[in-house]
Amino acid sequence: MLADKDRIFTNLYGLQSFSLKEAKKRGDWDNTKAIIKKGKAWIIEEMKKSGLRGRGGAGFPTGMKWSFMPDPEKTQKPHYLVVNADESEPGTCKDREILRHDPHKLLEGCLIAGFAMGAHAAYIYIRGEFFNEGSNVVKAIKEAYEAGLLGKNAAGTGWDFDIYLHRGAGAYICGEETALIESLEGNKGQPRNKPPFPAMAGLYSCPTTVNNVETIATAPTILRRGGEWFASIGRDEKNTGTKLFCISGHVNAPCNVEEAMGIPLKELIEKHAGGVRGGWDNVKAIIPGGSSTPLLPKDVCDKVVMDFDSLRAEGSGLGTAGVIVMDQSTDVVYAIARLSYFYMHESCGQCTPCREGTGWMWRMMMRMVEGNATIEEIDMLLDISKQIEGHTICAHGDASAWPIQGLMRHFRPEVEERIHAYRKLAHREKPMVAVSATAAE
Repeated sequence: MLADKDRIFTNLYGLQSFSLKEAKKRGDWDNTKAIIKKGKAWIIEEMKKSGLRGRGGAGFPTGMKWSFMPDPEKTQKPHYLVVNADESEPGTCKDREILRHDPHKLLEGCLIAGFAMGAHAAYIYIRGEFFNEGSNVVKAIKEAYEAGLLGKNAAGTGWDFDIYLHRGAGAYICGEETALIESLEGNKGQPRNKPPFPAMAGLYSCPTTVNNVETIATAPTILRRGGEWFASIGRDEKNTGTKLFCISGHVNAPCNVEEAMGIPLKELIEKHAGGVRGGWDNVKAIIPGGSSTPLLPKDVCDKVVMDFDSLRAEGSGLGTAGVIVMDQSTDVVYAIARLSYFYMHESCGQCTPCREGTGWMWRMMMRMVEGNATIEEIDMLLDISKQIEGHTICAHGDASAWPIQGLMRHFRPEVEERIHAYRKLAHREKPMVAVSATAAE
């Protein structure tokens, strides 16, 4: 269990004000100038030492990502930091708590990260539905400007830095970094082909880094306490530090909690979410990392630990750490069908496999919910999912395929049983056909 002294988000539950005055009491903006005066190379090296991996789902090493930004003197172009606050993954609600209760952690992280990348401006792209959260961020930005922490000579560092909040229009696809950039530019939110990658040609065709809210908000504490401190928390050198977990579904006390990477899934739920409704033995399946990650059955959940590599080894992923618990009362086939509808609805329509395939998968899933399908169609459905996975510009196609693949990997017998039951019922209830005398002869 994570020690209180190692917690980064100490106002996660909003027990204190999000104001600058209270944020400073919690340690935010504490001599930010000293961190920046150590230079870009030092900041990036400490981030690499920390082992911090992106907290938005992909898990790419943060320090390495920052190092990809080219030298501003060579490019002769503005550099930009873009913060992805378009938190739209079902089962995920961690970034909104940072935006609502700890926005100054994010703003300070933006300044430090922007300096390390040679950026003089950051854009926070926030989900349109997060009205109150966005309002708190706007108030925090205003406070920071009035205190001289942003703008000209930000925090007395000699570095000019501005932050802008941009409200999205509620499109799930804008959580993908290049679709987010397109939306920021005023275009339809559709992913771009890569290369070029954003670090070379991102916002307004300028070098850009897109990072998740939690990733950026974690950076100042890491740099104050040292990369080695952060790396000392967690299961191994590839899964370090603390992580915000969102626990929902059939638990007694749904919650967000900051814990150490590598905590056992069972311990996470029982210690922080009040346990599973009806007890741990009532678990049917758990989605460990937001709706796009394949579900895991109870026998796997009994022993799996919550980090990137352990979950990948079990055929799932940490993703956004949105833990969705399903007990024995859950119609798991319908639950995955409902997610299929979500991914069909949120497809931007740019890539044919995703635009057409997500609809096929949803319609087939709904027939399997009823049992009105054939056994052969299960393999047909899996084949369609494989034709979508890895064949689209962005990972939306993968996200639509993985829940179905996870269902069939672990609960195929339940799907088959439903199909057999339906066919038996249909055969038993088939009406008698009247035969004419002429036909009988």
